[in-house]
Amino acid sequence: MFITLEGGEGAGKTTQIERIFQYLSQKGHSCVKTREPGHGFIGRQIRALLMLPENETLVPTAELLLFMADRAQHIESFILPEMQKGNVVLCDRFFDSTIVYQGFAGRIGVERVIAFHDVVFSHFRPDLTILFDLSPEVGLARTMCQLDQGERCESESRFEKKMLDFHERIREGFLGLSKLESKRIKVVNAEFSQEEVWSQIKKILDEFLANNPVQ
Repeated sequence: MFITLEGGEGAGKTTQIERIFQYLSQKGHSCVKTREPGHGFIGRQIRALLMLPENETLVPTAELLLFMADRAQHIESFILPEMQKGNVVLCDRFFDSTIVYQGFAGRIGVERVIAFHDVVFSHFRPDLTILFDLSPEVGLARTMCQLDQGERCESESRFEKKMLDFHERIREGFLGLSKLESKRIKVVNAEFSQEEVWSQIKKILDEFLANNPVQ
């Protein structure tokens, strides 16, 4: 089983993926955690190129191809092997972020990105996606605070430092995608406290697992 977490900057995915991991483990499911971009040695090198603020001149098409290269390595070397072992794979960001960040906000085109993904990855999709929704103003305020406090790495802040209108398009893109794929993508209000957000996530997980028992 493959579960992904999506959302704009500062949505709290990193905190909640830990809680999801612990919750599913306590229920007897064998789980692994990962992220995109940046899993493994090759992934970390690609992530460094993508996230470095000095690489602001990276054009959208090159950015898209770097994300896809990271994903190709990630799927074949980690995600599929772990799923074949029977593990639940939890991933912080996956192809929905590519659709929204590069396809929608980056103006490459949603249909083009989806078509490219489906050709390269044979229509591979998560079983469940949890979308953390919050206003860009709140999310960016959180990220700037985390950067000031050293909780986020300054060398990985290229997307956080984009203009507000870019982040507004990100939110619009994610919410539009959630309406198109409402069976897979479940939205939580990420502006609430961590406990309130977790309560929403737990309800989603319980309903999903009841209808899709892990073998």
